[in-house]
Amino acid sequence: MSEPRKPLIPLDDALATLLAQIEPLVGTETLATADARGRVLAADLVSPVDVPPEDNSAMDGYALRAADAGALLPVTQRIPAGSVPAPLPPGEAARIFTGAQVPQGADTVVMQEITELVDGRLRVTQPIQPGQHVRRRGEDVRTGSVVLPAGTRLDAVSLGLAATAGAAQLTVTRRPRVALFSTGDELVMPGEPLPPGAIYNSNRFTLRALVEGLGCEVVDLGIVPDQLDATRAALREAASRADVILTSGGVSVGEEDHLRPAVQAEGRLDLWAIAIKPGKPFAYGRVRDAHFVGLPGNPVSSLVTFLVLVRPALLKLQGATRLAPRGYRLAAGFDWPKPDKRREFLRVRLDEAGGLAMFSNQSSGVLTSAFWADGLLDNPAGQAIKIGDAVRFIPFAELLA
Repeated sequence: MSEPRKPLIPLDDALATLLAQIEPLVGTETLATADARGRVLAADLVSPVDVPPEDNSAMDGYALRAADAGALLPVTQRIPAGSVPAPLPPGEAARIFTGAQVPQGADTVVMQEITELVDGRLRVTQPIQPGQHVRRRGEDVRTGSVVLPAGTRLDAVSLGLAATAGAAQLTVTRRPRVALFSTGDELVMPGEPLPPGAIYNSNRFTLRALVEGLGCEVVDLGIVPDQLDATRAALREAASRADVILTSGGVSVGEEDHLRPAVQAEGRLDLWAIAIKPGKPFAYGRVRDAHFVGLPGNPVSSLVTFLVLVRPALLKLQGATRLAPRGYRLAAGFDWPKPDKRREFLRVRLDEAGGLAMFSNQSSGVLTSAFWADGLLDNPAGQAIKIGDAVRFIPFAELLA
């Protein structure tokens, strides 16, 4: 006798339940700042210096007192970046270059384009304002301030900011280990002959790249046969080597889907039928001390469920503080008159007018739709779309970074 169907769980409820099971990993490591891209900062980075360390010039020109700008001023110093200037007496000017320290006594930098030299003396040819073109000491970063808070996921800009504060090393959370395998006797690896009824295993490559892109270490266990004993053995090995077990395929309730009974035999399982399209089949549970996440086998379903459910879970596991991607309200450039009763994630891209165009085939098996797209349109359940309607767009730049 088949099990009664459980109601589909709203995505937000499923995500909240999943994240409630995730605690950040214990353990840190110290890396050179140049090697920390994509990792999560484990402790606040506090600046030991002011940035800039002294008042400096924002452009090439002349340093002077604003009150002296109406007179002809002798140019008594030349100040390149990296030098230490002498104090500037009243009634004098100094040639100064971008980034150079402003001398004591000067309060303004005049750009060279509004000056001229008359018999070796400086004349300012246009009105100026006191303090213009001077970058003040500490205006970017103050000594003792938190430059980057714990939980920051380090990107190019944050690494540059860390370097600005003089940090040669950063303390980051340890990398989660994610054991990855696919199930399905129909799967073969690229480069191998493709027999009748078989398909190449694209999910293995997509998921590995996604996991590594989130700063995790992959334990690749390959393809597991559609056999209960083999699936149980793979789960035991994965649990002994990883913090998270991530699979694709085999999480439905068909006779050849062995993951569910295998996980139930080796641990515990909450099998969620989530109210999203694509990606309804999704499983979460535990195998020993490892989190288990089972994704659908269809490539777009696997991709979407990873992005909306697994990505925030892996970020939280590393102690990241920003888990949700940013979305933007843009105009739809198409009609979608027959929405699904589930929440939909449509593959769309920006058009030349700044609106959104939709890929013609939204099937969960058409991975070219994701390659073509710039991101996902997050459409509420049952919501029809007309041309010009404001819709929520989540760029892949937010989801894949």
